[in-house]
Amino acid sequence: MPVARVLIGVSGGIAAYKAVELARLATLAGHGVRVVMTRSAQRFVGAETFAGITGAPVLFEEFDPDPARGAYPGEPAPEHDPISHLALAENAEVVVVAPASANTIAKLAAGICDSMLTTSFLAATAPRLVAPAMNARMWEDAATQANVALLRERGVEVLEPAEGELASRGERGSGRMQEPRDILAAIDARLGGPTSGTWSGRRVLVTAGGTREPIDPVRFIGNRSSGRMGIELAAAAARRGAAVTLVAANVSLPPPAGVETIAVGSARELADATRAAFEDADVLLMAAAVADFRPAEASEGKLERQGADDLELRLERTDDVLAGLADGRRDGQVMVGFAAEHGGEFVDRARRKLERKGIDAIVVNDVSDATIGFDSADNEVTLVDRTGEARLQRGSKREVAEAILDRLEELGLG
Repeated sequence: MPVARVLIGVSGGIAAYKAVELARLATLAGHGVRVVMTRSAQRFVGAETFAGITGAPVLFEEFDPDPARGAYPGEPAPEHDPISHLALAENAEVVVVAPASANTIAKLAAGICDSMLTTSFLAATAPRLVAPAMNARMWEDAATQANVALLRERGVEVLEPAEGELASRGERGSGRMQEPRDILAAIDARLGGPTSGTWSGRRVLVTAGGTREPIDPVRFIGNRSSGRMGIELAAAAARRGAAVTLVAANVSLPPPAGVETIAVGSARELADATRAAFEDADVLLMAAAVADFRPAEASEGKLERQGADDLELRLERTDDVLAGLADGRRDGQVMVGFAAEHGGEFVDRARRKLERKGIDAIVVNDVSDATIGFDSADNEVTLVDRTGEARLQRGSKREVAEAILDRLEELGLG
């Protein structure tokens, strides 16, 4: 019997070739995989390829006869001949559309049933995921974003597309379908989580984003952190089998699949949530940008400009969450800090922070380089530990997150 029954829907787009690898990886993982395709998907990859990988027929139209009678690989076919699109959807334990084109996303949001893919998606009661893939302009268009928001409201998990080179020559931006291994990790998470991995059995706590310290109900002191680096770290740890908790400060990006997420706003809220979760954690990755200072008093009402020539704010220091946790940690707990430095001897400054806070390692990047950091999809960091330092290769924040975890494993900290 298969580990789980996975129904993959493939719509038309150049990323359809990645769906072949997804079907292969899911099959190798022991899942019973069935594939349904739109007619336009055949322009990019043939049905015979999927049939050869999965060992099961591929269907297109909702009334196509199914030689397997709704069964998934590893299961006997029933004696009766069911309605194909209902049987495939009913038997699926998870449904994923990859790639999901803008046209298909619009149909799924509207409940249109004009193919085996769209009909099966509507009929499914199992967890449903979509992995968008399209040009950046199409992804960012208001119509697509509204359709995606509607799917999320209905409980569909949308696997946010990555940034990078697109199919159109010379174009970069959001719209690249997530890699097959990451989509499979999201599938496994919806099925109950991966059963193995280099971090299997580890409990990882990640903080991400930037805190906001209120001046009044409208205004705040904050920073430019998007939280993307922390989210990628949480996703990478989950892919390696860890049980991950993410404390997210003012992060608008969707959380990774299978990760427990706690939303916070201020430094005080982040500190409280992190202290509560740290007791059970084996590894802390403190990637959030936590304010060093906050207004000593926040106004209960909105401060008015009229009649006021100047406004003076008295700031007070916030608690050093990382140093405080390090003072009381138990044996074996690993603590990794993150520091955004600005030019100069930034590695030396990071090492002094490492010693002052009493942690195991610190990841530092130089935000004076405008091509990396806060507003960039890419990053370049140096990991400083008690024995030395390693400059990690520049890459996407997803790639950098993987490199950070690789380095921690090399140091015996992962």
